[in-house]
Parts: sequence; C-alpha cells; structure tokens
Amino acid sequence: MLEWDEAKNAANQDKHGVSFEEAAELLASDDEHLEIFDKTHSDDEDRFISIGPIERGLVLVVWTERDEDVVRIISARLCTKNEQAMYRRHMESRT
Repeated sequence: MLEWDEAKNAANQDKHGVSFEEAAELLASDDEHLEIFDKTHSDDEDRFISIGPIERGLVLVVWTERDEDVVRIISARLCTKNEQAMYRRHMESRT
C-alpha cells in the first residue's frame, strides 16, 4: 500500500511539478528501477531513493516503509541529467 500526506503532495507539486500520484506509478509498477538506501537522511527512519520510468519520463522518488506493507512517499521530482545517466548505467549492468 502507498500513502502520503496531501499537504506535502501539494507542496511537492508546486516545487517540483510532480505529484505523488505520478510517483506512485513507479513504486507500484513491476518495471525495473534503481533503488538506493539513503544513509545520509536515515537517522530517524530508513529512507530510500528510487529512480525509474513513469509516463512523463524518469522520476526520482524518496520514500520510507513505515509498516511492513505501507510505503510512504516523502518527495518526488523529475531526474537530473546525472541521475538519468546513473539509471541508464544501472539498467545496462542488468543485461
């Protein structure tokens, strides 16, 4: 199950132009994506970064797993060129 704070979703859309509904496309899909443990921001809870495709392009999603079956989206934005290159390298290494 995916969840998020609606106020944070609205703020994220204003700041980054990506809704959490769009970000959920990546986390809910079976598409291969790059997943990174975010050690820098995991003091209070384990945070992860996922990079992968949605309908509009490549997106970066920050999320945490609050309960065993509940993933909470923290933020989302379209990828930078460097993040796109990192994703492509990851995908090439999988073949």
